[in-house]
Amino acid sequence: MSTADAPDTADAADSADARGPADPAGPASAEWRRLDRRAVLLAALVTAGVAAGAAVPTTLGLSGRLGYGPAIAWVLTGAALLIAFGAGTDYVRWRRTRYRVGAERVELHTGLLLVKKRSLARERIRSVDVTAHLLQRVLGLVTVRIGTGEHTGAESALELDPVLRAEGERLRRALLERGLTAASGSHVEGELVTLDPRWIRYAPVSFVAPALGGAAAGAVLQVSDWFGAQGQVIEWVGDRYRETSLLSLIVLLAAAGVLAGVVGALGLWVEMWWNYRLEREPGGTLRIRRGLLTSRSVSIEERRLRGVDLVEPLGVRLLGAARVDAITTGLAKDDEEQHGDHNTLLPAAPRPVADTVAAAVLRETTSPTGAALTVHPAGARGRRLRRALWTVLAPVLVCALLGALLTPVLLWIALGCAAVGLPAGVVLARDAYRGLGHALSGGYLVTRSGALRRSTAALERSGVIGWTVRQTYFQRRAGLLNITATTAAGAGAYTVYDADEAEGLEFASEAVQGLLEPFLERVPAGE
Repeated sequence: MSTADAPDTADAADSADARGPADPAGPASAEWRRLDRRAVLLAALVTAGVAAGAAVPTTLGLSGRLGYGPAIAWVLTGAALLIAFGAGTDYVRWRRTRYRVGAERVELHTGLLLVKKRSLARERIRSVDVTAHLLQRVLGLVTVRIGTGEHTGAESALELDPVLRAEGERLRRALLERGLTAASGSHVEGELVTLDPRWIRYAPVSFVAPALGGAAAGAVLQVSDWFGAQGQVIEWVGDRYRETSLLSLIVLLAAAGVLAGVVGALGLWVEMWWNYRLEREPGGTLRIRRGLLTSRSVSIEERRLRGVDLVEPLGVRLLGAARVDAITTGLAKDDEEQHGDHNTLLPAAPRPVADTVAAAVLRETTSPTGAALTVHPAGARGRRLRRALWTVLAPVLVCALLGALLTPVLLWIALGCAAVGLPAGVVLARDAYRGLGHALSGGYLVTRSGALRRSTAALERSGVIGWTVRQTYFQRRAGLLNITATTAAGAGAYTVYDADEAEGLEFASEAVQGLLEPFLERVPAGE
């Protein structure tokens, strides 16, 4: 939206900026304010870092044509222009950006040629997250992201980047408290759990480690390609292991990838979870603070908490650990994409600790995630075994067919895949069946499923807004069905897989009284 700015608005912003921070909850909060003026310095430093990173390969590329002296001169000139452009652009952004926190709305105006005016009703604000990367922390600045939780993209959030750390904290408190009273329950306010450095042992067994190992190998090849030395790197590796068998070489490269992945996973864990603590603040707000280089502060109102999800990836579960995620309403899709761990209340920790934290978060004596679950019929196990066998045999048969037509090498590959895949598939299928279960625990319905990623979700029964019952032809023959609780919180749907047909419907009927009854046909007693 393009508009002309009123001169008194800009003057008010300048005068407010000169006076320093004001309390957003007070009368002065209706005045227009600017972002912190150190935004320009921050932009110059960030641009300088980008220029420094690009300077080395650029200098090496130009030196072959111009010589080192002229190449360095051109690179320095280009870096200076780039830094000046970055700082100048952010100066314009700083001059043209202002915000104010009124009694009913939070407003943000920004832009030069295309002026954007955005406004959020304070009563609809669901999250105020405060983050600060390393440079911001050095300068005493933070980024404040104010969100409504609506699924309307970037328009559902305002971002103030940067403001003073004290200003960010005052904004967070003023916008979230809103005169709320503490939720009912016997649990006291304050610190619920803090970081135990021993939890780092779960980082290498997560699915992140192999992904980082592959990324490290790709990075080596990419960087060597930048310098025109990719061929030399491959040749160097070949020369070192020329006398080594192909199998041994594959094992060595895999071990190197695993080692790189483990180191990367440890470093990523330290960066994400150092200084972690979970606390309950006055007014019924859960706050998670964490981060080594980039500090993060995420606040979750307890009034929009609908349960917890105990997540156990395979490697973490084998070590007896789990992480705790919050099931909340008011979470926008763009928040999920930009902050994948936005709703994690507790990183991977010993299972007893996870259950204790889940109980404390829900204000329960014992966590519903530890309730005894109803075992599913044997037909559910058969479905998982057949699915696992087909998942392994389909590519094996294709590979064997191509091997018979093209080359015997593919026959050996098919044999190896079958020898490894079939036992692994059977083990995972049986484990997936043992993990199936559902139950009612107080005010919560609990459902558990998964093998590679086991999830135990405890959802408030009052948060269920509908049921979806699905039954395939094969499920009908086995007397099984899938029943899904739909909700406005978390993933939006939580499914009980392959439950007994009669028992599953009875479970849903009892979980939420009156919701499913109009669609059930009950057989009178004695018939």
